[in-house]
Amino acid sequence: MIEIPSRLEGKAFLLNVLEQQLKPLGYVIGGNWDYDHGSFDYKMADDVGYQFLRLPFVAVDGQLDSYGTTVELKRPYVLCHKYQRGLDDNVHIGNVTASFNQFSEPEDPDATVPNQYVAMAKTLIKDLEERLLH
Repeated sequence: MIEIPSRLEGKAFLLNVLEQQLKPLGYVIGGNWDYDHGSFDYKMADDVGYQFLRLPFVAVDGQLDSYGTTVELKRPYVLCHKYQRGLDDNVHIGNVTASFNQFSEPEDPDATVPNQYVAMAKTLIKDLEERLLH
């Protein structure tokens, strides 16, 4: 994970307005959200793992599942998940060993981010700053 300082940090937006602006650019709300925090993820590539630009946020007024919630953006970062090839032979769901699972455990959930994706993320952040802070 590599943090990228941004002028977006600490800025507040209505979540639904932010989502309307970011979705057409390819950002999605990451699956790791909760009622008080979440992130927008931009998938930059999927070679030798997945490289994402993540734009985290926290709710400052309301909960994320409510209309009209205001969120504050936190420091963006680049994330790389490197997945193992083939089937995961060590799958556990709860306290039960599964006979099969279509998803493999990450080989390295915090893999080294190649420099090209750090540069790409910095460009994406600059574009977001221009769009959102106009």
